[in-house]
Parts: sequence; C-alpha cells; structure tokens
Amino acid sequence: MKIDGGEIRKDSEEGQGIGSELNIIRILQRIGIRRGQTVLDFGCGCGTYTIPVARIVGRKGKVYALDKDKDALNDLMQKADSVHLKNMEIITSSGGPKIELPEESVDVALLFDVLHHYYFPEMDERRRLMDKIYRITKANGFISVWPKHMESEARDEIERANFYLEKEYSGTLIHNNKDIETGRIMNFRKKLGFC
Repeated sequence: MKIDGGEIRKDSEEGQGIGSELNIIRILQRIGIRRGQTVLDFGCGCGTYTIPVARIVGRKGKVYALDKDKDALNDLMQKADSVHLKNMEIITSSGGPKIELPEESVDVALLFDVLHHYYFPEMDERRRLMDKIYRITKANGFISVWPKHMESEARDEIERANFYLEKEYSGTLIHNNKDIETGRIMNFRKKLGFC
C-alpha cells in the first residue's frame, strides 16, 4: 500500500489483511488524522490503529504508542520496522493515567476502547486520565474516543474534564486486532482557559 499526497492506493503485491488496514486508514482520515500531525495512541495494544496512523501522518508526523503490555509494544515495533516506519516511539506505561509527554505536544489523542471500568474502575482515575490528556493536547488539537464499554458515561465524564463534543462518527471498527463490529467514535475539542 502506498499513500501519495494523502491518497491511498492498493499495491497488488501486498499480502492479506490489506483490506482491514485500508478500512482503518479510511476511518482515521474521516475522524481527522492528517499528514504531519503528532498523535498519541493511548492503550495501543498490538497497534491495530497505530501502524495506520503512522502511515497517514508520514515522515513529518510522529506517533506515540503507549501501553503497559511490553510484549505488545515490542511486537508493534517489530511490525513498524518490517514496514520501514520510523515515525513511531513507544512509551511503556505502568498502568493508570500517567502520560510522560510535554504540555500541548500532541495534535490528536486516540482513546479507542480504553476508557472503561476494566482499566480505570474509579471515576477519579478516569478524571485524572482526562486531565493528563487535556494537558498534552494542543490548543487546536482534539481527542478521539471509542467508548466501547462506557457509551452512556463517557461523554459526560469527558465534558466534565473541559472538553466539548465536536463530532460523532459511526462505522465498522476493529477490536483486539480481529473482531469487526459497528461502533461510534466521538471527537472532542479542548475548552480553552479551563483546567
């Protein structure tokens, strides 16, 4: 697969699974991922969305892949190396809401299937996470959330953390790098002058 000038074309020699990656790239472009951005994929796991983000943002962009699973991060970097992606940096987390990135350093923070009771059982933990996300998101940046397990609560909690809902997207999403399902992604912008 090649991405030229933001357009995606399929190379005939690419192997199986390209259809899934092309669908993911389309979803990510639809929500606003663009060339040259700096993106945090919080709770990236094996990189279902990380590799496609890295392809979209290109050489002038940067992707931070944060997860507590060291094996998944090692696998992700091997995948990135095998397809010659040099714009990714892994961040190993000890779990919880800690994010060691500078203030206002990312254009987009992805929180796909991580904002839920399993990883953050207490509302205070989720609030601390959103405070950290607020801190690292640029003034003109946004966060994109797939609240797979917290649909009813996520919007309220995020808005209480000084973000506002800008857009919603529905589509086919991939869970755990294999399960295909329909989901809803919400994009939020920072409310400036708060926090």
